[in-house]
Amino acid sequence: MLVFLGLTLISAQKTYTVEGTVQDFHDKTMLENAVVNIGGFTTKTDGKGKFMFNKIPAGKYVLIAKHPDCDDYTENIGVNQDLHLVITLEHHIKDIETVTIHGSHKNNGSIVVKTLDKATISRNATENLGNLLTNISGVNALKTGNNIAKPVIHGLYGSRVSILNDGVKLAEQEWGVEHAPNVDVNNFEHIDVIKGASALKYGSGAIGGVVVLQPQVLPKKDTIMGAVALSGISNGRGANLNVKLAKTWENGWAIKTNGSFKKLGDLDAPDYGLMNTGVQSSGFNFGVQKLTFNKGFSFDYYLTNSSIGILRSSHTGSAEDMVEALTAPQPIYQRKFSYDIDNPRQEIEHHIAKVSAYQRFENFGKITATYSFQYNRRKEYDIRRTEELSKKPGLDLELITNDFNVNHLIERGNWNLETGINGGYQNNYSNTDTEARRLVPNYDRFYGGAYSVFKYKMTPKLEFEAGARYDFDRYEVTKWYDLSDWNKSYAANHSDFVVRVNQNRILTKPELNYNNVSGNVGLTYHPSDYFSLRFNYARVSRSPNVAELFADGLHHSAAIIEKGDMDIKSETGNQFNVVADAKVNLLGGLNISVNPYFFYTKNFINQVPIGYSNTQWGGDFVVYGYQQINARMYGVDLDVALKINDNLSYKGSGSYVYGQDLTHDVPLIMMMPASFNNSLEFSKKDWSNFYVNVSNQTVLKQTRFPVYNIFVRKYDTDGNPYRQEVDISTPPKGYSLWNLQAGVNLTKNFGVDISVRNVMNSAYRDYLNRLRFFSDEMGRNFIVTLKYQF
Repeated sequence: MLVFLGLTLISAQKTYTVEGTVQDFHDKTMLENAVVNIGGFTTKTDGKGKFMFNKIPAGKYVLIAKHPDCDDYTENIGVNQDLHLVITLEHHIKDIETVTIHGSHKNNGSIVVKTLDKATISRNATENLGNLLTNISGVNALKTGNNIAKPVIHGLYGSRVSILNDGVKLAEQEWGVEHAPNVDVNNFEHIDVIKGASALKYGSGAIGGVVVLQPQVLPKKDTIMGAVALSGISNGRGANLNVKLAKTWENGWAIKTNGSFKKLGDLDAPDYGLMNTGVQSSGFNFGVQKLTFNKGFSFDYYLTNSSIGILRSSHTGSAEDMVEALTAPQPIYQRKFSYDIDNPRQEIEHHIAKVSAYQRFENFGKITATYSFQYNRRKEYDIRRTEELSKKPGLDLELITNDFNVNHLIERGNWNLETGINGGYQNNYSNTDTEARRLVPNYDRFYGGAYSVFKYKMTPKLEFEAGARYDFDRYEVTKWYDLSDWNKSYAANHSDFVVRVNQNRILTKPELNYNNVSGNVGLTYHPSDYFSLRFNYARVSRSPNVAELFADGLHHSAAIIEKGDMDIKSETGNQFNVVADAKVNLLGGLNISVNPYFFYTKNFINQVPIGYSNTQWGGDFVVYGYQQINARMYGVDLDVALKINDNLSYKGSGSYVYGQDLTHDVPLIMMMPASFNNSLEFSKKDWSNFYVNVSNQTVLKQTRFPVYNIFVRKYDTDGNPYRQEVDISTPPKGYSLWNLQAGVNLTKNFGVDISVRNVMNSAYRDYLNRLRFFSDEMGRNFIVTLKYQF
């Protein structure tokens, strides 16, 4: 016993050295000033991330490592010899929350990113996505009336702009001019707009850019949180309700749900009512997740439902009525205010179900896999020849999309590499019960892609990036053509597509394949904290969409007839972006950002008016056809932010885009006019978060436009036919609008926002509104929002 006790005493007195490093899990950057604790012994890491304990007695200990903005690291260790430890911490968790709350990003390299933060979204909770994004320079909205708006980035829209709802690329017949994105902006806490085609991970089709909708990052703590917002809207005499609720746990589990409802009646222009312009929409979102640092999974479901009225005067039954509607100073159809949504109207139902999971590996990086399912049902109703026909939709489409993608990201101190693959299958069914010609045919689409993006920090001031992407698209289509049209356009080159001829109609089954290769290179130079310069070049390529290839009939809610061209090829081009950001020590701080850009393509897909036609099922409409041209576009975006003092700030922006059809030597159609936005805001947190904001939007007249006027066949009093030219080309005058917003917290959890849009009740028409020919834009609008958060 004496010998044993003596050995134990000698052993207990023996000490060992414990040393090692603390580094970032992602990029292996050594972390300075990390606190390392072993039992009662504490030390900090040096500038190289190293720590050392010289005399740790033998035994078992709990090791804890801490660093600002990191999760604590805890491990049980046994000290019975000298130890060398490598401790890795997650160093970006707080950065993600910063993005959500403040719209502040880590360095995105040469990609051009602008963000709408939580406060901006909250203040504009009653707006649709297209109108909301106009708060960003270089972004406008292509509209059909006042309730339908889709984003235009640097003059590009439709299939050229991808919209990601919580990581899922929306698939919703986005080719339509009046097909607004089916999303509820209240589901998201910040919205990124990536300008240009440099973000290859989102697909080669995003030539114009990408809109990334990001939901709230839920905290890892045991709590219940939620919010309720109720808005009253004067123009349309309606309301908007949004409810959010989330339950979170410290172990990473969370459940969340959102719901919204919006109802508006007929809108008012300054001098008259706008018949049949009401809207009713609802949204629902449910999600469950278990997210930890090393791994996680989530399930999310989104549903949106919309019923949207189309201005009654945009649909006419004869050539005489169409000419009158296009030239009358006021809409030719008017009524007293009503909540009824009659024909013409559209009804859209959109479902998204997504399952996503990720796993981090210390030396291999992070792997993320996502599967999503989307169901889109679109019905469009028109004023038809009989009451019975008018009860049936003139367009009834069902689009089902299955998508799967895998992404791998590895980060190191001076470089990172992101690689991914994706594939999917779409099925579109055009219902024959409409008793109208199908605008787009039934088709199956198979697609797949792979990309890789490499970023390298060459010096502390200079960064380089390069990326490449390959995409494959295959359409298998079933379509009927008029025999005369087929013989005129396709018989010589596509006889193998023919299935059978039925009198004056021919059934075909085209099978079309497209291979697209895209790439980009970029440089970022930041010599100081006060200046940075980014350059990005992208070689872009996009497959034509189904409407560009096969559209053939009346697009009811757009009030036009569309004609596609099966011989249209992939759209390719070269795109350049430069961004210069500067900070100046003026007053409280001045930030200036300038973004010039240039885009050139030899096969730009353009849609232009080519005449007018009478349809036996729906009246007279302007005909729009797709054509492929050489085109050049360039422009510049300017952003200025000045903090005048602690309570007063100014923001300004301006945008200009120049588009030219080089094939026909005319300006490109529907290029957004030069515009300027200026706002002055006073805010004071000590006054219960009070703020007041006065803003002005000035849009100049578009002086560069092509002339595509139509000639309508009419008859004089003696019955003799003649042709009358109708101007559908000349843009409207410029305009200037004033807006006012104010808000204050009445209690800790309860607040109110008041907004007045178009304060002066100005009458104006927007060049990018396809219904500008028939009416003025919406007039003054008062919005009061009551908000409760817990």
